[in-house]
Amino acid sequence: MHSPQPLTVVVACDNHYLILLAALIKSIEANIRPRQPLNVYIIEDKVTPSNKEKLLRSVNIDITTLHWQKMEDVIPIGMQLPLDRSSYPLNIYMRLFIPYFIPHDIEKVLYLDVDMIVQADITTIFETDLDNHIVAAVLDPRIITFDNSWGGVLNYEALGLLGTTRYFNTGLLLMQTRKWREQDITTKIIECIDNNKKFANYPDQYGLNVVLANQWLELDSRWNHFSTIDTEQKPFLIHFVERKPIYQSYNFNEDFKKTFFFYLQLTDWKNFKPIGESFRYFKKAKNIWGKLKKMF
Repeated sequence: MHSPQPLTVVVACDNHYLILLAALIKSIEANIRPRQPLNVYIIEDKVTPSNKEKLLRSVNIDITTLHWQKMEDVIPIGMQLPLDRSSYPLNIYMRLFIPYFIPHDIEKVLYLDVDMIVQADITTIFETDLDNHIVAAVLDPRIITFDNSWGGVLNYEALGLLGTTRYFNTGLLLMQTRKWREQDITTKIIECIDNNKKFANYPDQYGLNVVLANQWLELDSRWNHFSTIDTEQKPFLIHFVERKPIYQSYNFNEDFKKTFFFYLQLTDWKNFKPIGESFRYFKKAKNIWGKLKKMF
């Protein structure tokens, strides 16, 4: 019997959030079908050698192969990161460069934010027929349409788009990489963010939603279920969109938190205890300072 082709998953992660990635990978391994190999490409943002070793000890090497990519090395020559004034780290933009550094014979890639836990077999996502769609994603339940005044595309009329255009969350993206490159999607998104900074509340999501408006395939909402929303169903994937379960201040669904720590106990971070808010605020301040240094 032939071994199945490896599935390709890409994440972007800094040293502080590597603990989240460890739990995410264990959850993928626990729910994936037998004998299905997994290639995980990690776009690293200053991850220490000791934490890399810790993550390697945490994964099942019979299933998972880790591929480390330095953040500065995945940006193609001639492309520049958009610089906004938000507290989001620059690594949020790394998903835009995936089609360029991934081997070109791999045409379908799953991008995941690291603040996620998987509870179903991700192989089924890869079996999605994208047809002519460049990405598949899940509708963002907080925003839903462009005309949402809280976090939508506030200048949709100036862009020639309808307010009823559906808005997706970029935490999970099934990408058709060849079509992405052929249509130069990355350049279009960067230009879109640079030209509309004051409207881009969530910069990467703004650019992706504008450029791919009405051109993305909608996945089952259970594949990107927010931890802030209670449900009686078992979601396929839990997304810790606000407070992460590694913080003492996490105050959302307790069952989701228990699920996170169940998988964390299977890693080298098994003795970890939730930390205080000061670490979170320090991380946000560091993100802003890093952007300001690049601006001036």
